[in-house]
Amino acid sequence: MNLGVNICGIHFKNPIIAASGTYGFGREYDRIYDISVLGGIAVKGLTLKARAGNPPPRIAETPSGILNSVGLQNPGVEHFIRHDLPWLIAKNIPVIANIAGSTVEEYCEITERLSDSSISMLELNVSCPNVREGGVTFGTDKDMLARVVSSVKKFTRKPLCVKLSPNVTDIAEMAYIAQDCGAGAVSLINTLTGMAIDAVTRKPILANITGGLSGPAVKPIALRMVWQTAKRVKIPVIGMGGIMTATDVVEFLLAGASVVMVGTANIANPNACPEIIEGLKEYMDKYNVRDVNELVGGMLE
Repeated sequence: MNLGVNICGIHFKNPIIAASGTYGFGREYDRIYDISVLGGIAVKGLTLKARAGNPPPRIAETPSGILNSVGLQNPGVEHFIRHDLPWLIAKNIPVIANIAGSTVEEYCEITERLSDSSISMLELNVSCPNVREGGVTFGTDKDMLARVVSSVKKFTRKPLCVKLSPNVTDIAEMAYIAQDCGAGAVSLINTLTGMAIDAVTRKPILANITGGLSGPAVKPIALRMVWQTAKRVKIPVIGMGGIMTATDVVEFLLAGASVVMVGTANIANPNACPEIIEGLKEYMDKYNVRDVNELVGGMLE
């Protein structure tokens, strides 16, 4: 059977990519299993300079999911290029660099620094507030989204994927704008904004008050948004949001995703990704699917 998928000129040996945020730079998981079994890895969100992130507590468990307000803690792009990227490249898997910024200029500068590196793709995290526009999030404003995607595209020849926020009225419209401005793919969904309150202390559980909800709780919303987006755009859709099993993967592929990213599942079960890959093989064998690409968009027909 064929599990290989090609998008934006990049070959993924299987459609399972470790999502940005819960997988770090892969080193910790490589102590548990050889991460070269993955289709690819989207690394921890990178900023121009190192960031300590938000103060704790910044993780809160919720029914069927978690809230996080980690705040893009990372060592900065230069540290990643020098110390983490060479190790990842040696694992022989596509590396997707997730990038974030507070201004359009920051996005462009970090893109320029990564453009000559050995990464396979850039993933533009547009769920960040633009400090020059009063904190309006890039991914929730059409004009701002168009501006940042168009600007970043000028600074790289690497394939550009835009990670879309679900906290919008019409995510398919935002995907269309990203495509129109030069994106080679879109990934969705990023986390939904939520909060948790301690009824005893009568205070928010997270120090940041609000956080991003992920995990199985968001899967029905993510599936719907992937389906809507896949019908609207011509570029590949990377699906994510509550994927815990191989069956979840199949559902996202049928909804129109070409590949998927697995995030929160890695926290609940460090062996989630290899188990999902094996489960996908079992599904394909059981239902006589010879090529995983046959599943992509099966529900759109």
